[in-house]
Amino acid sequence: MRPPKPAAAGDLVSGTSIVNTANFLTLLRIACVPVMVVLLFAEGGHDSTFRWWAAGVFVFAALTDLVDGAIARRRGLVTNFGKIADPIADKALIGAALVSLSVLADLAWWVTIVILVRELGITVLRFWVIEHGVIPASRGGKAKTVAQGIAITMYLLEVPDLPWWSTASMLMMAIAVVLTVITGIDYVVRAVHLRTKSKANSSKAS
Repeated sequence: MRPPKPAAAGDLVSGTSIVNTANFLTLLRIACVPVMVVLLFAEGGHDSTFRWWAAGVFVFAALTDLVDGAIARRRGLVTNFGKIADPIADKALIGAALVSLSVLADLAWWVTIVILVRELGITVLRFWVIEHGVIPASRGGKAKTVAQGIAITMYLLEVPDLPWWSTASMLMMAIAVVLTVITGIDYVVRAVHLRTKSKANSSKAS
């Protein structure tokens, strides 16, 4: 009797192969990060043409975040690898864009720090409560993501022909920061509540 052929690389828990379209898009988003940074800093960081290309890469990468999740859920391609890699890809994209803009003195460092502390903190919280359950994304969280994406895109683009663009960009970023802080606090409250409730139920069961 011949031994069974080795299975394709798969997720240890879900059994779904990690080599799938959803995970490919996640890795593609990570690969877009250095490309965006190189384009952004080309010619001293203030060449309009390269800035537009950088913004285009950022938007493309951000859109893959919407597509990979939808594909994973629709086709049953959700894997533990994807659950870990997806948020890492998101934070890498947002973080690289914000830090680069601050290095170029286009965005105040405190804005970058506030957003990154929130995003990294929430990622840590996810792992802290993952054994107790999953906290679903709220409408506020989704609005925050959209606001951040729009604000960063506006900052990446240089539109000297529109005198109001700079003001509009700052206003959009202000909205993004407010949503970032509010949803961050909300997530912390829900995480603590979920963990406390889970422990209470475990105690009753024992």
